[in-house]
Amino acid sequence: GALFYAVVSNVCVCGLTSSLQAVFKCLLDRVPDEQKDTNVQVLMVLGAGRGPLVNASLRAAQQADRKLKVYAVEKNPNAVITLENWRFEEWGDQVTVVSCDMREWAAPEKADIIVSELLGSFGDNELSPECLNGAQHFLKDDGVSIPCSYTSFLAPISSSKLYNEVRGCRERDKDPECHFETPYVVRLHNFHQLAEPKACFTFTHPSKDMNNNRYQCLKFSVDCNSVLHGFAGYFETTLYKDVTLSIKPDTHSPGMFSWFPILFPLKQPISISRDDDVTVRFWRCNNGKKVWYEWAVTEPCCSAIHNPAGRSYTIGL
Repeated sequence: GALFYAVVSNVCVCGLTSSLQAVFKCLLDRVPDEQKDTNVQVLMVLGAGRGPLVNASLRAAQQADRKLKVYAVEKNPNAVITLENWRFEEWGDQVTVVSCDMREWAAPEKADIIVSELLGSFGDNELSPECLNGAQHFLKDDGVSIPCSYTSFLAPISSSKLYNEVRGCRERDKDPECHFETPYVVRLHNFHQLAEPKACFTFTHPSKDMNNNRYQCLKFSVDCNSVLHGFAGYFETTLYKDVTLSIKPDTHSPGMFSWFPILFPLKQPISISRDDDVTVRFWRCNNGKKVWYEWAVTEPCCSAIHNPAGRSYTIGL
């Protein structure tokens, strides 16, 4: 449908500017003035794509007047061709292009800074935790990860339009309820949010905790009669110190147009009376091969558990 598209991975203008700022501040913190000609910081861009974060990092080093050695790690062979072209035409020996999955790469040295752009709408749905945990072993003990933390948020929403849109996504060869157990990225903000978003899952990098499974129970107070159709998911991320990005409505970063909220639908709409509380339980599950979410409403009444064991939707590791 026109309102939905699959989860995308792209760096928006705002994200790039923030990444540049983060690398800039980080370089100034790590390298004092008197070392600026001798201290070469090793920076790894994990999931370099077609090079925007590599360019942002090089620009940051230029502005900070600091020396940088960059590894651009990318597993998509088509993107690697673009990176090689950049290296040949612009970057030169300052950048090493690595055609490899970051989790399988045997890095020749440890990084001072790792930069990645793996965030989806819900903050962690594009496997950042798994990928960055796998990459931690080539970060120096005092090394920095950009971003260093992110938190996903959920809010209960009402939108018969979105509900009908999801209902129309049914596919013939799949389980009849499969489309209600799939999160969607929502292009339009044409829904009524029934309560303020609440923090759901938080991840920090680097992290000693390698377990990325999560469970959260959130309770919302709704102050109007309405119908609950699902939950909107947002995220906030801290790139470095005070450099942050957000798609949460109240702290939305300007220019964050390439990220939209994610919708977790409910199979059956639930009527909400003015003083009802809405309680939802959310699980982030990982079986070593795949990651998926499960969700269920337990108040004011119980819904089914959506997507049990990842039967309708998973993200491959």
